Amino acid sequence: MIFSKIVLHWYSNYKRDLPWRKTRDPYKIWLSEIMLQQTRVAQGTPYYLKFLAHFPSVYDLANAPESLVLKLWQGLGYYSRARNLHETAKFVVSHYDGKFPQSYSQLIKLKGVGDYTASAIASICFNEPEAVVDGNVYRVLSRYYGVNIPINTSEGIKYFKSLALMVMDAAHIRDYNQAIMEFGAMQCIPKSPNCEQCPLSKSCIAFTSGCVSRLPVKLKKTKVSKRYFNYVVPIIQSEDGIQKTILKQRIGKGIWQNLFEFPLLETESEISLQTLKQDLTNVLPLSGKSDVFLFNEKAIVHKLSHQHLYTKFWIVTTSGEFKDAIPVSSLKNYAVPVLIADFMKTIKKLYF
Repeated sequence: MIFSKIVLHWYSNYKRDLPWRKTRDPYKIWLSEIMLQQTRVAQGTPYYLKFLAHFPSVYDLANAPESLVLKLWQGLGYYSRARNLHETAKFVVSHYDGKFPQSYSQLIKLKGVGDYTASAIASICFNEPEAVVDGNVYRVLSRYYGVNIPINTSEGIKYFKSLALMVMDAAHIRDYNQAIMEFGAMQCIPKSPNCEQCPLSKSCIAFTSGCVSRLPVKLKKTKVSKRYFNYVVPIIQSEDGIQKTILKQRIGKGIWQNLFEFPLLETESEISLQTLKQDLTNVLPLSGKSDVFLFNEKAIVHKLSHQHLYTKFWIVTTSGEFKDAIPVSSLKNYAVPVLIADFMKTIKKLYF
C-alpha cells in the first residue's frame, strides 16, 4: 500500500536516535513502552536510562523493593504504572523464568499491558503482525482517511484498530509500527503541522478538505473535581538536637498510592488559620508549645487528569519527641508526589 510505503520511507530519513530503538530485548522495549504512556519522549528518556542503570534485567527489577521503584519513578506521574511495572516483573520472573511471552495473546494478559503495549512488544521484539494504535496513530489515521468517529469511544477504538490492521505493512511490521508512531510525533503533530512539507499531503483527506485542526475527534473529558489539601509540615527540634519532621504513607486506592507526604488535612474549601488550628490535633499530635503559620498565601493548583488539588502548606514549629518523626536529612530517601518534591526544594533553604 502506498500509505505504508511512504511512512516507512519517511521514517528511514527522519527517525530519532532513541535508546530503545537499538534493541529487541522485550524487557527493554516493555520498560520504554510503559514509561512513555502519558509521558513525552524528552521527559521519559532520562527515566528509562536511570531504570536500566539500576535494573539492567527483569530479575533486578523484580527483586527491588517497591519503595526504590517508586522513588526512581518520582516525577513521571501516574504511579500505578510503576506499581504495575514492578508486579509484572515479579510475575515474569516467577511464571516465565524471566523470559517475556512472545505472542500478543500472552503479553496482553500481563498486568499493566493493554492492546497498544502488547502490540508494540509483539511486533518490535518478535515480528508478530500486530498493529499499534496510540495517540499518534489515531491522529495520523483520522486525518489521512478523514475519519471523524471519536477516538475515545468503544466504536472509535474498534474502528481505528481495524483500520490500522488493514493499512499496516505486515512484512516490515517492526519498522512500520515505529514509523507510524514517529510520523505522528514529529510530522503529523497535534497543532499546526507542516502539511505543505508532508509526504502524505496530496492524498490526505483532512488536508485536501481543510479540516486538519478538527481531527481527530475526541469527546469531552470527564468533569474535573476540585479538592482542597492542607499539608501540615512539622519542623521539630528534638531533644537529641536533630531537626526532624513527619511523613506519612498514603494507603488504599486513589492517587499516589504508597507514596509519602506530610500529614494531610483535606477540607471542602480553603480554610483559615483559625480553622486549621482547631483541627490540627486530628493530623498531628501536639503536646508542647508550637507555632503555626501559612507558608503560601495563594493555593498551589496541582492538576491531575480528573481532579485539581488546591494545596496550602502550613508550617508547624515545635519541640519534643514524636513517635513517627524522621530526620529531615533522610527526606531525600522517600518517594513523594512531585507536588511534595517541589515544595521540599523550595523550603529546604529556609528550614532544612
